[in-house]
Amino acid sequence: MKQLRTIALAAFALAGLAGVTSASAELPTGTKAPAFSTKAALAGKEFGFALKSALAKGPVVLYFYPKAFTQGCTLEANAFAEAMPQFKAAGASVIGMSADDIATLKEFSRKECRDAFPVGIASPAVAKAYDVAMGQSGLTTRTSYVIAKDGTIVAVHSNPDYRGHVAQTLAAVKALRTK
Repeated sequence: MKQLRTIALAAFALAGLAGVTSASAELPTGTKAPAFSTKAALAGKEFGFALKSALAKGPVVLYFYPKAFTQGCTLEANAFAEAMPQFKAAGASVIGMSADDIATLKEFSRKECRDAFPVGIASPAVAKAYDVAMGQSGLTTRTSYVIAKDGTIVAVHSNPDYRGHVAQTLAAVKALRTK
């Protein structure tokens, strides 16, 4: 009976895995980050963000999150806001990206990003270019890219759990300073 239960559990697990596909196939390190411009918000104010302009100032942490004001995305934004002094000390800027509209991003930039870093609109074209589109939902996967000043992707962290994104990207940014 115990063996039958073990076989049944194994079959159930395999059946569940059969329908699972990769949540994302993010861009690999060593490739050039796709250039883009978008509407963004910082401290509740709208502005135009261009990756090329941001890279002219130093490395960029570009992190995609599914939806503003959801639990994981809020906690991730709070964590990035708390770490902004460390990112700035390492010479990097941070921008969060989601498919939310600009009005939502203005509010999110004030309340959850704590006026510390901008958030921008991840259009379907940007989500596709960075391979972070979550099916046809319009949402993006939780994927963070560290982009060196020359536009090369030097680190990628893709995980639905927000907790590793700040530590992983900060370590990658600090590693750039030692090169």
